[in-house]
Amino acid sequence: MTIVLGISGSIAAFKAADLASQLTKEGHQVHCVMTRAATEFITPLTLQTLSRQPVLISLEDEKNSWKPGHIDLADSADLLLVAPLSANTLGNFANGLAPDPLSSIYLALPRETPVLLAPAMNGKMWLHPATQRNTGQLREDGCHFVGPAEGDLACGYQGVGRMAEVDEILTAVAALTSA
Repeated sequence: MTIVLGISGSIAAFKAADLASQLTKEGHQVHCVMTRAATEFITPLTLQTLSRQPVLISLEDEKNSWKPGHIDLADSADLLLVAPLSANTLGNFANGLAPDPLSSIYLALPRETPVLLAPAMNGKMWLHPATQRNTGQLREDGCHFVGPAEGDLACGYQGVGRMAEVDEILTAVAALTSA
């Protein structure tokens, strides 16, 4: 199974390394796509090593083939998993914006390809009416969500906004890929 693992800018990006490793060990072909903001939290080299695949970060990286990399990944994906999903990337998806390869892949996915989103952000951001409106739009569009969870947040607050635990995300992936 081919899984595109999107990583957006959040302190929870470090958990993407565990996700990439475990999904690869389970026999999935994992292709990591990072937003530029995600590279502030985890290196592409880490994800490349754990997934055993090159990491896509910018549309300028797509010079290796006549077919744009984001289109090729969208066509081959059996699942798009975005963990962590920042408020910015959530907004891009909900509003059909494609400023980066991750959002471009989302827009280019065949309609039948499942999308699993694991939000991670400050609780106030998660509860903001705009974020909730965007989340509602994505649910209406057929996206699945896992989390966010409650607990200690990196910003020092307590409450909702933590990315779901890796095991919970893996369980959700298994449910979507076995259907």
